[in-house]
Amino acid sequence: MPSPDSDLTLSPPHPVALSATRGRTLLIAAAILWSLNGVIVKSPPLQAIPLEDRGWLLACYRALFASIALLPLVKWQRVRWRPGLLVSAATFTAMNTLFVIGLTRTSAAAAAFLQYTSTVWVFLFGWFALKERVHRGNVVALLCTVAGIAFIVLSERDQQRADGNLIALGSGVAFAGVILSLRWLRDEDSAWLTLLNHFVSGVVLLPIVLPRGNELQPLQWLLIALLGVVQMGLPYVLAARGIALVTVQEAALLLLLEPLLNPLWVWLCWGEHVGWSTVIGGGLILGGLAIRYVIWPEPHSTRRS
Repeated sequence: MPSPDSDLTLSPPHPVALSATRGRTLLIAAAILWSLNGVIVKSPPLQAIPLEDRGWLLACYRALFASIALLPLVKWQRVRWRPGLLVSAATFTAMNTLFVIGLTRTSAAAAAFLQYTSTVWVFLFGWFALKERVHRGNVVALLCTVAGIAFIVLSERDQQRADGNLIALGSGVAFAGVILSLRWLRDEDSAWLTLLNHFVSGVVLLPIVLPRGNELQPLQWLLIALLGVVQMGLPYVLAARGIALVTVQEAALLLLLEPLLNPLWVWLCWGEHVGWSTVIGGGLILGGLAIRYVIWPEPHSTRRS
């Protein structure tokens, strides 16, 4: 132990290290909150909503609640209109609707894993449509994802879950459209863009939801509000701040916690069984993405965004 008059002093943590730690903490918190969609959607009060109405209703109202939560975050002086906003809103509406409907019909694990195929669809679009350079990490992720999809989709024997898997896979394709739209509109205020996507999604679905005449109980409204504000709105804020403090590949890896935790919460709370085909398929999909971002990241992905 150094003596009291020793010259040894403790240096304070470097500001960059503190920023990176804060960024990781924010991203982990965002991933945890995003992972709550399965346990809330699968809760008994929301399961009481008829299956044919449940997905449409939850997708509609959770988007509207999220848009309300995002209102204070918009920098209104930066708001402007561009035709590309319609494309962004359309792809987000498709993603939101397909994911929630898929989640109501298949396991939380399968829905989460299949939505994360979006990265590969973006790669394929860039490869074929934009003639972008093929990176070996993307090829590995593509092969792993194709194998993972095959395990999850082709191994399912229950017809309702099989339909849910295909719908969830469609949400992955739509999510790729959202990612491409966000790249296209990267000069727009991110809070405004996210609010608009959620608001349009909710409004577009209202004419489908309202005529169905579902009367919700206070507890059901509370859970849907949690879906919108806590599971969708708040993690957006955390992720937007966290991504700016770490590298792209580290952010992508930390956010992979979401599809891992999603089925865990559902199993712990509601005992939902996850088949081995889903476990293996999900492992292949997430493993391919981890390889893509950690072992073989693209050169520009090491910069902070």
